[in-house]
Amino acid sequence: MKEITVIVDNRIGTLANIAEALGGAGVNIEAVSAYGQGTNAVFRLVTKDPTSAKRVLEKVPGIRGTTVSDILVIKMPNRPGELGKLTRKLSNRKVDLESVYILGKTDDAFTEVAIKPVEAHLALAKDALGIKE
Repeated sequence: MKEITVIVDNRIGTLANIAEALGGAGVNIEAVSAYGQGTNAVFRLVTKDPTSAKRVLEKVPGIRGTTVSDILVIKMPNRPGELGKLTRKLSNRKVDLESVYILGKTDDAFTEVAIKPVEAHLALAKDALGIKE
């Protein structure tokens, strides 16, 4: 799965502009993580059509950069301690993470988590988690 990282000025209404632009182009946001970092805002978006989303986002005023990167989507049991177990496997293999966030629950038993290792550690993360291509 792919994640789009968007860097913009940290201003009121920026997320609304992004969401409206994507919605107007028929691109549905499956997951979003947004946070301010001083004068910057960083948005991480997951859609089923990252190519169209990137094209739309590059036309939104104020956006200073967009990147599309691979993320790992892990379905883990929905119970205390599971995220710790998952991230410990990565830590033990010295995988450097750029972002981690919950995508949602598939039901009461499982939660889907997005994990984005730094690009150089993607293969190492897959190996640590037993992900075969």
